[in-house]
Amino acid sequence: MTRYVWQYPDWTRRWRWDSSRLLPPLAAARRVQGTLLGRGAGLGFDLGMEARAATLAADALTTAAIEGVSLDPRSVRSSVARRLGLSVAGLPMPERDVDGLVQMVVDATQRHSEPLTSRRLKGWQAALFPTGYSGLRRIVVGDWRKQTAPMQVVSGPIGRETVHFEAPPAKNVAAEMTRFLAWWTSARDPDEGLLRAGLAHLWFVTVHPFEDGNGRLARAIADMALAADEQSGLRLYSMSSQIRSERDAYYAVLGRTQRGNGEITEWLEWFLACLERAMRASEGQLDVVLGKASFWQRLAGASLSERQSKVVNRLLDAGRDGFQGGLTTRKYASMTGASRATAQREIADLVEKGFLKQRPGGGRSTSYDINL
Repeated sequence: MTRYVWQYPDWTRRWRWDSSRLLPPLAAARRVQGTLLGRGAGLGFDLGMEARAATLAADALTTAAIEGVSLDPRSVRSSVARRLGLSVAGLPMPERDVDGLVQMVVDATQRHSEPLTSRRLKGWQAALFPTGYSGLRRIVVGDWRKQTAPMQVVSGPIGRETVHFEAPPAKNVAAEMTRFLAWWTSARDPDEGLLRAGLAHLWFVTVHPFEDGNGRLARAIADMALAADEQSGLRLYSMSSQIRSERDAYYAVLGRTQRGNGEITEWLEWFLACLERAMRASEGQLDVVLGKASFWQRLAGASLSERQSKVVNRLLDAGRDGFQGGLTTRKYASMTGASRATAQREIADLVEKGFLKQRPGGGRSTSYDINL
């Protein structure tokens, strides 16, 4: 019979790790972190906000995707822009569940120095499920789970499910969370900030205090610990994006640790290495932000209409939006609501001013790319 770590008496005091194994990945993560924060310090306000918005949007999209929830990228970016006070021109009103997720991610990272309380956690979980439903299932929202049946993480078809993890009984959750929050308040040593993030993630998701949303909250708590470690709300990397790309490894090491006896070196090693990879991946995102700024500086002084600015920005974000086939007159008219004739005229103006370049070919298949 499987025994989980929480089934040992006084189980959280059993956490232990081999510091000699953690020193190399911790040092590697710190080196990349220092380089990244140095680049971030030189971005300035406008570019810093651009990088922050891109990272928060990636965080929201991927932390949901890890749990199999697909969100509309434009709705996510709209919510992030509204939260950060950026332009929302051309973006839709965000859906309630999307706005709730973004609210949680922003609150965790921008208010990292404020106390983490049961009320705050319950508010985050409630924001994820504004209708009180997870899919078609009615769930307890804004409070610890209440069900008497075991809380299990399973996969596979009905009748042949594989149980990956079983959480502590619901009657234990309030006491377990009291211990977790007391530890969170006391574990403030900045020299161990990265380990604190990894341990907080593991501890919270092992208690599994809510009926749904636990993975998303665990990752938000880890991000909050990382923001506190850096003493900055400027998010330059997305841990959730990296976890999503390593999802199988994430669940495998998490499962082995939760079925263990309190030895968590393997989990912390993986967490630190994943964090380093997330930071390295974000260097490419910073290059995109800086390239976008350079693009606008190169073409400074050119007069564009609101429609043209909207289209140019969408093309600059083409990698995320999947702008297959380049820009055509039909796509321009669809995005802006302009007539075909107006779209054709405004595209020609963008080409003349150097914002766009025509792709090879022509005639009815004429299309355009951003002129980087």
